[in-house]
Amino acid sequence: MGQWSDRLAELGITLPAVVAPVGSYTPALRVGDLVYTSGQLPVVDGKLDVVGKVSEGAEGVVRPNQANAAARQCALNALAAVDSVAGLDNIVRVVKLVGFVASANGFTGQPGVINGASDLIGEIFGDAGVHARSAVGVAELPLGAPVEVELIVQVR
Repeated sequence: MGQWSDRLAELGITLPAVVAPVGSYTPALRVGDLVYTSGQLPVVDGKLDVVGKVSEGAEGVVRPNQANAAARQCALNALAAVDSVAGLDNIVRVVKLVGFVASANGFTGQPGVINGASDLIGEIFGDAGVHARSAVGVAELPLGAPVEVELIVQVR
């Protein structure tokens, strides 16, 4: 085991299997000392954990706290993709996290939703997890997902 694998074990976190692509792309690609992940959805055991647009108020929508948990799952899926091409314990630092939130009209809480992913990265990697970030509201995401997250990480 290595530093990051040990940290996951301490936190009681198990990386999921790499999510199969839903299109013509690869889940992660290494270029030099960087790994870029494709956008990862909140897939658990082969299906979306939650579906819908994020909103504070309307009925039948995904609440911000549910979307925050979904963003955390997206980050776990992104780390699994990184692990598949470079090995989790070869991560030097997390460089950038980009999060997309399928937002109902008037919803402006995208940063709080994407904190689910950023907070997980911080829990695992500490100072090596301090990253640049974008949190973007969008009209729709693939398969009706409420959130999508991608990572760029530096590896040895």
